[in-house]
This record gives sequence, structure tokens and C-alpha cells, in this order.
Amino acid sequence: MAAGSASAQQATLVLPPEREGLRDTLTEASLTLALGGEEPGSAQDYVAAARADYRRLLTGLYAEGFYSGTISITVDGREASGLAPLDAPNTVNSVVITVNPGPRFNFGTASISPTTPSTELPEGFATGRVARTPVIREAVNAAVNAWQEDGHAKATPAGQQITAIHPEERLDVTVQIAPGPRLSFGELTIEGNEDVRTARIREIAGLPVGEVYSPAELERSANRLRRTGTFQSVAYVESDSIGPNDTLPFTLQVVEQIPRRIGAGAELSSSEGLTVSAYWLHRNLLGGAERFRIDAEISDINTTDDGFGDNGTDYSVLLSFGRPSTFRSNADLSVTAEISRDDEPDYLLDSAEIEASLIKYVRDDLTYQMGLGLLTAREETSFRERSYTLLTLPLQGTLERRNDPLDATSGYFLDLELTPFLTITGGENGARLYADGRIYQSFGEDDRLTLAARGQFGSVVGADILQAPADYLFYAGGGGTVRGQAFQALAIDSVADFGTGPTDVRTGGASFLGGQFEARVKITDQIGAVGFYDIAVVGAEAFPMDGDDWIAGAGIGLRYDTGIGPIRLDLATPTTGDSAGERLEVYIGIGQSF
Repeated sequence: MAAGSASAQQATLVLPPEREGLRDTLTEASLTLALGGEEPGSAQDYVAAARADYRRLLTGLYAEGFYSGTISITVDGREASGLAPLDAPNTVNSVVITVNPGPRFNFGTASISPTTPSTELPEGFATGRVARTPVIREAVNAAVNAWQEDGHAKATPAGQQITAIHPEERLDVTVQIAPGPRLSFGELTIEGNEDVRTARIREIAGLPVGEVYSPAELERSANRLRRTGTFQSVAYVESDSIGPNDTLPFTLQVVEQIPRRIGAGAELSSSEGLTVSAYWLHRNLLGGAERFRIDAEISDINTTDDGFGDNGTDYSVLLSFGRPSTFRSNADLSVTAEISRDDEPDYLLDSAEIEASLIKYVRDDLTYQMGLGLLTAREETSFRERSYTLLTLPLQGTLERRNDPLDATSGYFLDLELTPFLTITGGENGARLYADGRIYQSFGEDDRLTLAARGQFGSVVGADILQAPADYLFYAGGGGTVRGQAFQALAIDSVADFGTGPTDVRTGGASFLGGQFEARVKITDQIGAVGFYDIAVVGAEAFPMDGDDWIAGAGIGLRYDTGIGPIRLDLATPTTGDSAGERLEVYIGIGQSF
């Protein structure tokens, strides 16, 4: 029991040459080989690891379809299985793991029954395919899950017969499933809440009591509760026994978050100066998981001249109220009120806006919202001052199919926004459209190469660019559109007559089309490199026309994966214009650029 400390001089895995392809699988399964790569441990550690490796290595062989393998593990020439766990030698000099996998087995009989018509068994679970144990587990899970999706919540494997026919190198697998009765959602009991009313939790959960059981519906219900941000944890626990009339009772266990939170932040940018912000949040304002938040921000402090005019300090105060499950369990009410000042190179805008909207969660990946807003603003430009009041009808739909929004390697994303506006005083009626689409595709081992593309389109219809709200118009240049180009470098330069003679006018455009393209390569598990090219055009009409100016930029970047999202560093230079290749822009952020 008091064995001395000594590191193994050598921990070796010996395989037949024709089975070298198993080395990674067996190395990953072995505790002994993992221990050899760590700090020196005691001799007892090596003996314990070697004794445990028989079963672990055998499991690894089964996972690859080898069912007649032999395993020998010697510790300084002695078989590890013959060493007592608490009677290890004082020193260990070498551990040799010798594995002879034998022949690889294929499925003979591969049967799971009964199954539902919608059951999709894995392609590898079929006669003649390699008999890997993970494929068997996957097939059984697929059959059970299909029964559960059909309402048979208590479906379970009832029996199995797995036989290895060694002379024929064949594995016969027969599994029986017991579906059990088709159940409906039964009584719901709620536990753990203190400040949030039980009736509101039941309303937000929206569990369809009396309807046929569905695990997908159960997960959607839990997600609605998590989405409120009011609860630290949400868990459904199904009853062990079936209730009256083939119902399945559930207990919903929740743990509430601390209701109030306060935060502050600061950001320093070489192009946009200093930004300071603060917020106060209440997660359960009225006892029904209502969310109330106050945000205040001052940005562009000490901004330098960007070549087009002074970009002054911006201010904003935003109040937002959110009520989950309003009118329907999958629809949230959002009310916002904001007062702001935007001091941009081409305009100074003081505005106040209030907006109410309903957000509907059609699926976990699909949401849309419809709102009604009132906006009043005072706008100053180099050529005039004006005030206007608008009635707005913001509409938005979002489809989120990325595997990871902060660091996507596959999937796609689409966001569509349409904001019709009706002029109550000043300006003209019209609508603003904006679309943002992104797609990702990875290649190679462990998806080390990812190609990503983003397309953006914007248009203001109905209102002339001199009458449309200045912040509804489009510019190009900067981190969100064309890296390497200065912020809002591309706009519309024209001549207008406001009764005092021709005047040079610079405004945003009525249309915008942009593309961003990246090739992302993983150098190590944490460090990656990126090459990118961005391009955009801004037009004076509702759609870009031949002859409209384009700008582009290109560069390289580094990514460092923090586990919750990459830290981004991009270096970019213009590829069009007089400064092409002569100026360097630096961008730092969290998450991929798109």
C-alpha cells in the first residue's frame, strides 16, 4: 500500500502491422498510455491503470467490429491481471500493451422490432456492414426515440440477443422493443418557485395537458422558460408510473435567478473613441417573469476626424419591457422606449421612439415579430434642418441554422427586416428593407477549413434620399460592411437646390449591396488564421445601378478560441480607391466577424 513513486520509462502499444489503423482508437481508450504522458505517478497508479485497460481496450475493439481479439498487458514482464491492486512493485520501468485484434466481424442478422413507420435506423445497421457496437446503440436509440415521438413515452428495449459466430466472422443482433401504451400529458406539478407566480410559470410552460405526449413539445416548453432569463435551471421530471386514462404526470422543477442585476462596460476604439455604458435589469418585475431593463450609453467620446466630417459624441437611453407568453405561450410582448443623439459625419439626429411588438417563436430556429412604433426626430445636416414624426410598422423574420452563432462551421443564417413608415409631419412615406444572409461550409479532417460567405442587401423605397430619415439610409465602409475602408467611406454625393441655389450634398444611399468572404483555417485547436475579402456598393436609387461606386477591402486575421467564442484580430487594407494598399485598419472583437 505504500508503493514508491516512479514513472514508467516506456508505455508501448504493440499492434500487428495490418491493424495500425486501430492505434488512435486504442490509445484514446487506454488509461495507461494517457498516464505515460502526464507527470510521473506512483507505481500503484500504473498497475491500477493497466488492470483497468483490459475492459477499456476490449470496448475499443468492439467499437471497431473486432470480437475475437486478445489483449496482454505486462508490467515489467508480469501480466497486469496477476498483480494485486494494493501490492504494486516499488518501481515500474515499462508497460507493454500487446493487442491482437483478430478478424473484423460484419453484421449477419441485424433486427430491431417492433418499429414505427417513421423509424430511421442508421445506414450501418444492416447485413454485411461492419458490426460496430456504437451502431447497435444508435439503432436501438433510434427505434426507442421514434416510439416516444409517437407518444409512447415509456418505450424501452425489452430484450436482446447478440451472438458472435466466430468461424463466419459474423455478429447476429436481435433486439426487442416494448413500446408501452400511447400516453398523453398528464397533471403538471410545479416546484421550486419563490417569487414567480405558479400560474404564470404554467402559462409560460404551455405544456399541452391532455394532448399526446411528445418529447419535442416537452423540450420546447422547457426552452420557453429558459428564454425568459428568470430561471437558473429548468427541469422536467416524468412520473415513474402511468396516471389515470393513460396519462403521464410531470413535475417541473425550477430554480430562480437573482432578480436584479446591474452592469457597466467600457470600450476603446482607435476610430470611434471611447464608449461607456451601464444597465440595470429586473428579471421578475411584476411576479410573472417580466423583464425590465434600463440601458444608458455614451459613445464616440474624443473621436478624431475621419476625413468626411466630425463624428461627435453619441448618447442614448433605452427602456425595455418584455412579457413572455402574451396571448399565446410561444409569443412574447416587447415594449421599448429610447431617447438618443447620433452625431455622425453627415448628420446630427436627435430622436425619441417608442415601439411595441409581438415576437413569435415558430420553431427553435425560426422567429418573426411584428410591431407598431412612433418616431419623432430633429435632423441637422450641412444643407438644412428639419423635424419629422413617423408611424412605423417594423416586421422581422429570423432563421437560425448555424451550429454555433459565435463560431459557425456549418449551416446558414437569414434575417429579413421590413419597416414601412408613414409620415405624420415632414418627409415622405416609404419603407426600408434590409436582408442579411450567411452560409458556412467546412472541409478536411476535423473541419479545419471553413469557407464563410455573407450577403447584405438594403433598400429604401417610396421616399427620396433627401426626404427619408437620415439613419434609414445606407453607407459602406468599416467593420460591419467593408473592412479596410474607413467608417462610412462610401455614400452618395450629389447636387440639390433648396431654394438658395445649387448645394453639394452628401447623404447615405437608398440602396446597398455588400458581400464578405472568409477562409478560416485552424492551425491548432485554439489558434486559427483567416483570409478575407469584402466588397460593397451604395446607390442613389432603390436598387443599385450600373455606374454606382463600389469599394472593397482585403486582409488577414488571427483567432484565439476561448471556449465560449473566439477573440478576433483582423488587419485590413483598401483594395479600391486612392489609398488602396497604403492604409491599414485594425479590428479587434469577440466572435467571428459574421
